[in-house]
Amino acid sequence: MNSIDWLVLLGTMLGIAGYGMWRTRHTDHLDTYLKGNQTTGWFTIGLSVAATQASTITYLSLPGVAYENGIAFIQNYFGLPLALILVCAVFLPIYRKLGVYTAYEYLGKRFDQRTRLFGAGVFLLQRGLQSGITIYAPAIILSTVLGWRLDVIIVGIGLVAIIYTVTGGSAAVNLTQKWQMAVIWIGMLSAFGILLARLPDHATAIAGTMGKLEAVDWSPDPDKRYTFWSGLLGGFFLSLSYFGTDQSQVQRYIGGAALREGRLGLMFNAVLKIPMQFFIVMLGALLFVFYQFTPDAPVVFNQAAWQQQAQGPRAAEFRALEERYAAAHADQLTKIKTWTAARESGNEAALDTAQQALQAAQIAAQSVRQEARAALQAAAPEAKKTKDSDFVFITFILTQLPHGLIGLLLAVMFASALSSKAGELNALGTTTTIDLWRHFRPLAEHDEAKNVRAAKWFTAMWGCFAIAFALFVSFQENLIEGLNIVASIFYPTLLGLFIVAFFFKRVGGTAVFWAALAAQAVVLGIFFAGKVWPAHEIGYLWLNPIGCAACVFFSLLFQAVLPARAPSSPSSTQAL
Repeated sequence: MNSIDWLVLLGTMLGIAGYGMWRTRHTDHLDTYLKGNQTTGWFTIGLSVAATQASTITYLSLPGVAYENGIAFIQNYFGLPLALILVCAVFLPIYRKLGVYTAYEYLGKRFDQRTRLFGAGVFLLQRGLQSGITIYAPAIILSTVLGWRLDVIIVGIGLVAIIYTVTGGSAAVNLTQKWQMAVIWIGMLSAFGILLARLPDHATAIAGTMGKLEAVDWSPDPDKRYTFWSGLLGGFFLSLSYFGTDQSQVQRYIGGAALREGRLGLMFNAVLKIPMQFFIVMLGALLFVFYQFTPDAPVVFNQAAWQQQAQGPRAAEFRALEERYAAAHADQLTKIKTWTAARESGNEAALDTAQQALQAAQIAAQSVRQEARAALQAAAPEAKKTKDSDFVFITFILTQLPHGLIGLLLAVMFASALSSKAGELNALGTTTTIDLWRHFRPLAEHDEAKNVRAAKWFTAMWGCFAIAFALFVSFQENLIEGLNIVASIFYPTLLGLFIVAFFFKRVGGTAVFWAALAAQAVVLGIFFAGKVWPAHEIGYLWLNPIGCAACVFFSLLFQAVLPARAPSSPSSTQAL
């Protein structure tokens, strides 16, 4: 990085954060602090929902996933549009009608305070953990490739997000996320344009023949992580729980001038999300093609860790691996050119022969890469904290883009970290204030100034927790998959509570509370059983429908054996 990159990076980050703080410095009303400005339009709501959902991990890790495994990850989002339609039709109108600050207030009104506290507790646990991961995950990648201290990056991202989120609350989050999304897409489109300009002819055909464009897998095998069916059904439940019951999302759309604004904001995401994710995975698939034509393509993208070993006591072993990969890579490039020539000639027999030769060369090159990664992890155990695929896009940014644009793309990474982090802290502070603090301090409910102060303190507290967690966490899954796995463990039970609340009116609080505990035990049992017996592990997306269905099943079962509920008051029934 040179001075131009630093100017772009710091100017963008501090400028947006400072602008958000200045515009929302007089936010003293509880409604505005927790729900945002009541005049917020649907476009701002839609961008805020998208910015909270897509963190740095989306832009940093997802291209690497597609580089390694192709664009099959896109199936993860097949159920999302249907889920958002259901949220618009069922969840949002009830939240707006009751005028709640959090989704879990509804559980208290529908069932009892014990169920409300359980729902809020599950959210605080899983979102609190994820808030640490969303700082740590990009920080360790940026620290490795830039050579900056990991703790400085973690504390820097955390403190900036804390300062402007505490100052302006939800209003500041909405305002800054709009500009952060603008920076993100200007940067991503710029990088994509440069990549396209450097690709060879027939780039998409090459990506396709090398297995990177297989978007849909129709296999019914539950062991496969991403298939059409797991994406449609599991993705539907995961999206429904995330957008319908996770306060970090609910808080983004329950504000605004009217119900219409929230619905349009969500439908904006229903239309935008799949094309946006497709764009990012296509970026990864095309990066794969780009590096096939790059003579000095690295055997391992985590070059900081690799070079440290290549210059150490095991230098001979690592240099030998580099030479073997260079030879395999050159042979693979030759086979690609042969396949391209056969394709242009229209000779089917030659094309089949070239295809088989290319597949053999690809397997040989991939084998050397796997051997190199294993050698690196054996020599440097700290390399296990990340996956090499997470370094693919950041390597392209730092080695292929011009100065100025490098600073802009790094600003993309930090902007996305700040936008998702601010949304999380805002939701964690709100839930702690409304569902816990006011529950145990009911006399303080009518003191608006005291409630705003409490929300600010709790927001800051969660920010400090996220920083502390990030400083000590160690994570071995691919970053974006890791976040989805954590969500798939805790979300299903939470969604089950809301499904029972909306559609099974005869089920009471006692039955659903114990059902939720039983369902969570089922999900945890399946997840850890898969870790103990990997041969029987199922794709994590399937945990979502299983956990939700278990919560509904146990609720009906327990309600059938429990004493009948006392009849609800007419006013209460009408309200819900």
